[in-house]
Amino acid sequence: MSAEIPVIELRNVDKHYGPLHVLQHINLSVGKGEVLVLIGPSGSGKSTLCRTINRLETIDSGEILIEGQPLPQEGKELAQMRAEIGMVFQSFNLFAHKTILDNVTLGPREVLKMPKDAAEKEAMELLTRVGVDAQAHKVPAQLSGGQQQRVAIARSLAMHPKAMLFDEPTSALDPEMINEVLDVMVELAREGMTMVVVTHEMNFARRVSNRVVFMADGQIVEEGTPSEFFDNPQTARAKEFLDSIRGH
Repeated sequence: MSAEIPVIELRNVDKHYGPLHVLQHINLSVGKGEVLVLIGPSGSGKSTLCRTINRLETIDSGEILIEGQPLPQEGKELAQMRAEIGMVFQSFNLFAHKTILDNVTLGPREVLKMPKDAAEKEAMELLTRVGVDAQAHKVPAQLSGGQQQRVAIARSLAMHPKAMLFDEPTSALDPEMINEVLDVMVELAREGMTMVVVTHEMNFARRVSNRVVFMADGQIVEEGTPSEFFDNPQTARAKEFLDSIRGH
């Protein structure tokens, strides 16, 4: 496959919720190994955009391509594609009654048809990598929020994804737990994982992303490198947003 084909591409994507035009003519592509951070005020369409990439949200028009292939509408092909694009949510979405180890091995065993031993060996390596291997035989409720979110990342990684989507992965966490999750994400970025991250963590956006995309009112208002965007925003809307967060 040629390096030129983006891992993720959105072309003229539109979406409405009733009269509300939540995504307006979105054009965006994410290259292999790129860390793209979506920022903007609440209600700007960031999470909706992130969720259209694996069809958790449908679109009204336009198209979404994964490695040059149109996003499947439903059925087996969609399930297969979802397996290839990891997703980490605000809420950890772990299975409450299964152990941490079972949470991580479920996808590889059911979808990738991995033998149990191989799936468990790899799951333990991933849990070690995100620093929660000691919790493998507990259930989610016995873990802190930061630990649960790190398990959710390990669970996504167990599927060997082509890319990872993070929808405000730290917004439900206590401040002291935020860095434990961001540290894992920084490490993933260093290893070359293709990532789309919706976040309010401006330090992360500045330090880790290759590109910052600023959204407001369902549109991409501005995009650029972190230094371009944070040090020299081009639009009034972006300046206003940055002033409002610096005011905190």
